[in-house]
Amino acid sequence: MRSIDRQIFQITLPSIISNITVPLLGLIDVAIVGHLGSPAYIGAIAVGGMLFNIIYWIFGFLRMGTSGMTSQAFGKRDLPEVTRLLLRAVGIGLAVACCLVILQVPIRQTAFMIIHPTEEIKELATLYFHICIWGAPAMLGLYGLSGWYIGMQNSRIPMFIAITQNIVNIIASLSLVYLCGMKVEGVALGTLIAQYAGFFMGVILWHYQYGKLRKYMSWKGVVQKEAMIRFFQVNRDIFLRTLCLVAVTLFFTSAGASQGEIILAVNTLLMQLFTLFSYVMDGFAYAGEALSGRYIGARNRKAFTDTTHRLFVWGGIMAVAFTLAYALGGNAFLGLLTDDEEVIAAAHIYFYWALAIPVAGIAAFIWDGIFIGATATRAMLLSMAVAAISFFALYYGLRPILANHALWLAFLIYLFMRGVIQTALSRNVIKKAFA
Repeated sequence: MRSIDRQIFQITLPSIISNITVPLLGLIDVAIVGHLGSPAYIGAIAVGGMLFNIIYWIFGFLRMGTSGMTSQAFGKRDLPEVTRLLLRAVGIGLAVACCLVILQVPIRQTAFMIIHPTEEIKELATLYFHICIWGAPAMLGLYGLSGWYIGMQNSRIPMFIAITQNIVNIIASLSLVYLCGMKVEGVALGTLIAQYAGFFMGVILWHYQYGKLRKYMSWKGVVQKEAMIRFFQVNRDIFLRTLCLVAVTLFFTSAGASQGEIILAVNTLLMQLFTLFSYVMDGFAYAGEALSGRYIGARNRKAFTDTTHRLFVWGGIMAVAFTLAYALGGNAFLGLLTDDEEVIAAAHIYFYWALAIPVAGIAAFIWDGIFIGATATRAMLLSMAVAAISFFALYYGLRPILANHALWLAFLIYLFMRGVIQTALSRNVIKKAFA
């Protein structure tokens, strides 16, 4: 068991560090423009950042699908296929990014029709968007690279890339804004430079650590029909699953906003507790992707079963630890985020819902990783679809009685249902994976 635990944490710990650094890119941008003298700058960064978060979130299948298939090929020691998967993932990511760049104007116009920003924010957000959209090739190419690295049981390189991006972003953005006199465009260019710094670092580290695989590089098998069909089937299911996830997440914010500023602020603060928990649990999910796929590829069912067991043990430990931490230090945490006494007082009314998040969500996070490693993406989509339907049905059914409590109850049931359905499907998924 010690060997399995060591393998789990070799992937989990760097992944957690990487996850925590991701929101820093946006926070750095907001912190810089927050000192430029106009709230419109913050609004422009918030709107532009939200657009890119949604766009890149939707195309997250490039990372998840790649990690599962790569880990299985790695377990089989099929190095030619490992190399083809890298070329396939990065190539498709770059192709999708080119489409985003070409369609940037209609994408931006459609987004603004939905968001309705003020004219001043719209003008600044447009400038920010049309600069940062050129980072799409770097971001989506890096998704393919990161998924491939995780599939190869290497989460340290994505961690180094994430740290490098933040350092470059800080230096570039501060230099462009305070030394070159730029404003929103300086922050956007700083983000763009950081994105390409991360991508090129990923490529350089690949040549340094995996250069021996160059002899297997050939486009001949990359676009082979059956392989491409499987690649798109896996990623189609993850794409549709992500759309369900985005729908629930955006609706949660929208439903809170419809209940007034105080409820919106409360929900936003309490969701930070879920976000923090998800950063840690995603690390264990990444370990599940890498190790379960590897042992399925190697046909080592005992190692797969032992790994699944240990992932749930550690997931349970994390759920208990986070619940205790939130119960004991939740008030202090809320005090760090805001000094508005009205918001803090209102947050106490809903705080017990946030306490239930770790226990409700543990199974969903662990099974997501294992199912990705098994490329059981259809089962993932099914569980997410049923959970999302349950979320909307519960909310609209209970809203007249429970108001914002209905929203939180629906969200917790949504998390819990994902885990329950995946647990019910897991026996068939594992049986099929080892058939």
